[in-house]
Amino acid sequence: MGSMTTTAQATEVVSFERVSKSYGDVRAVDGLTLDLHPGETVALLGPNGAGKSTTLDLLLGLRPADTGSVRVFGTSPRDAIVQGRVGAMLQSGGLMDEVTVAELVKLACALHPKPYKPGEVMSRAGIAQLADRKVNKLSGGQEQRVRFALATAGANDLIVLDEPTTGMDVSARQAFWATMREQADQGRTVLFATHYLEEADAIADRVLVLHRGRLLADGTAAEIKARAGARKVAFDLEGDIDEQALRALPFLTTLDVSGRTVRLQSSDADATVHALYGLGVYPRNLEVAGLGLEQAFVAITTAEEARTS
Repeated sequence: MGSMTTTAQATEVVSFERVSKSYGDVRAVDGLTLDLHPGETVALLGPNGAGKSTTLDLLLGLRPADTGSVRVFGTSPRDAIVQGRVGAMLQSGGLMDEVTVAELVKLACALHPKPYKPGEVMSRAGIAQLADRKVNKLSGGQEQRVRFALATAGANDLIVLDEPTTGMDVSARQAFWATMREQADQGRTVLFATHYLEEADAIADRVLVLHRGRLLADGTAAEIKARAGARKVAFDLEGDIDEQALRALPFLTTLDVSGRTVRLQSSDADATVHALYGLGVYPRNLEVAGLGLEQAFVAITTAEEARTS
């Protein structure tokens, strides 16, 4: 994958500087400042309404910012796209009906300033066997792969993907990300919004967490997990389980009791486990581990909700 150490370039790939965008009384993006660097693979995470799609729309010049500036390769998003430096795969917008997959891909290649051969594009996207099929006869996962082909019809320096693997089965998702790794290894910057947090954990060099239009966290997946602070504790108990006593354990943030098995999260696992033994119980199969990215994401956004409510 690309490296986060490639920052010593003349021009950032993307630069947001104090960017805001509102729809009526709703501020979708709120003073957002961030830079993307050459060769990075970046995951954009956030709960529904966090501003992910609006951020991508601003980056692609599909909507103007109310305040602040958005630059792509040192110029406006529109100019960067006209130069053929940006490919995008969006959820919104339909595909042309009554044309074949091959005809649509050939058109995309013909329109790109630095095109690849249509056959190569279809092969890379895993749609060569669909070449003669009408676009309106495709499944949802097949449509996603066609959108990916259109986004990579030429030699782009930045690829922007909005929920790219929605509707794909597991094997198609794996093949898709293998192709994205190849793109990143060639020095391209890949920015993707996803609700599959395991993809962000496995794929991204860098994770951005948006919340109410603000950048809440920015770092590697490991750094995001560490920032959440909490750890997972799991164990089995024999005999009667006093759930009320467990809920009184210090530094407890969540508790789940399922049969004989207790799972909890703690902001100080050592102190929680010490107090557990103080209850006079003997936990078996005790496991203590860091949070996964999804759990860390929930912990960070929940804490922010509590802070701002």
